[in-house]
Amino acid sequence: MQIRYDGVTVAVTGAGHGFGQAIARGFAALGARVFACDLSEAALAETAGAPGSIATAAFDLTAKGAAAGWIKRIEDTTGGPVGVLVSNAGGVRGQVARPIEEVPEDDWHAIFDVNLHAAFALARACAPGMKRAKAGRIVTITSGAGLKASLTGIQAYCSAKHGLVGLTRQLAREFGPFGVTVNSVAPGFVLSNPSSIKQFESYGEAGQKAMIQRLAMRRLGSVEDIANAVLFFASPYAGWVTGQVLQVDGGSA
Repeated sequence: MQIRYDGVTVAVTGAGHGFGQAIARGFAALGARVFACDLSEAALAETAGAPGSIATAAFDLTAKGAAAGWIKRIEDTTGGPVGVLVSNAGGVRGQVARPIEEVPEDDWHAIFDVNLHAAFALARACAPGMKRAKAGRIVTITSGAGLKASLTGIQAYCSAKHGLVGLTRQLAREFGPFGVTVNSVAPGFVLSNPSSIKQFESYGEAGQKAMIQRLAMRRLGSVEDIANAVLFFASPYAGWVTGQVLQVDGGSA
């Protein structure tokens, strides 16, 4: 099975590290014209160093109008609509688990802004072009926390990821008649960024072994495992798949 994305415009958020970086590099290696964004210009420089075409932009995706402005710049540059949108930007914004009565309202909103509101703004910006073209793919990156309680213990993160699953399924209904699919990848525990590494280290040796033993595959996932699932959803092989959440978690119990 050979998949290529020659001539396809792909937009990937949160591409400076982890899942987003692997996704951007994966598409670029298969011929896509990739546009990648993140907060850190330095991190994006590493992403852009991979083989293939990757144009980067460093900005805060949660700023008012930022998502729409980025998509417009991509469309102006390419002369056409985004072919594949990957809403990967997210995370816990450096927060830790606390009792809900100790969670400041600003912290709650900060997690929703990057995990859910940004995905909404990006889909809204891509919608006119994709609908006119009657083609396109949208892939969101949710989490096991979008399907059950979160290992992080962070209420806002769990709630925002559940919301992202709902947005994905609703958009699939709206975009379907235009030939556009909308799906989600829900990663299991992967050492993909400093937060996940810190979380894993906090379990200690015994806790780490216990976590791995709960996985059918008996190993933690890699960022490439997640990128491969996204590449599938964006491919012609997933042309009649929409509104789905694919758990890529090694068979988590």
